[in-house]
Amino acid sequence: MQPPANFDNICLDGIMSDWLSCLREFSVEALVVLGPDPFAAEERRLVLALHPPRLLEAAHALAASQDFGALWRDSDAPLVAWQDISRSAFGDMGHWRRLWLAHGFQSVVRIAFPLTMGRAFECYLLSARQWADRSEPSQLVWSALNIWPLLKRALAQARNPLSPRELECLELAFQGMTARKTGEVLRCSERTVNFHLANAMGKLKVENKLAAVQRACWFGLI
Repeated sequence: MQPPANFDNICLDGIMSDWLSCLREFSVEALVVLGPDPFAAEERRLVLALHPPRLLEAAHALAASQDFGALWRDSDAPLVAWQDISRSAFGDMGHWRRLWLAHGFQSVVRIAFPLTMGRAFECYLLSARQWADRSEPSQLVWSALNIWPLLKRALAQARNPLSPRELECLELAFQGMTARKTGEVLRCSERTVNFHLANAMGKLKVENKLAAVQRACWFGLI
């Protein structure tokens, strides 16, 4: 499995690197961001960002696992989870835990940012040591909540398949505006709006405006 074409986006990599530097006191040595594959089944997740890049195989194993995936989101499980990797029974820990443990990681904090239709972005913060109580994981969650708006914008910029005008039309459609009203706002004809919406639907591989808006949300664009 290959990383996205813009995986090495300079802005995104810089944010991840700076964030990791701020978490050194907690022995956090890896950050992973997973997100939905807009063109695949609900359970399929992609590695959207990773630092350091050398852990790509372990990150893909996490994305491919059922842990914290569709079944987790369909349950009443919390949006924040803290897990001691090293204390999992070895036979039940799964491939991704074995890989991260082999790299020296002991603990993981996972924070979910829900999207439409059961999808979610997920931030994973992995530490090389065990935490004695909830105080440190709680501070890591607070860190993720603070940086997420900036990180989400960088992810959207790196993955955006739409032109600025196509995205504007979808954003206004998300607000409930008709093509005619959108044309008034953007000072163009209704026909031009429909042209941009049709192009957006083609790029997002859907057949109607509602589905295009939903898929744009899965990219983090709206």
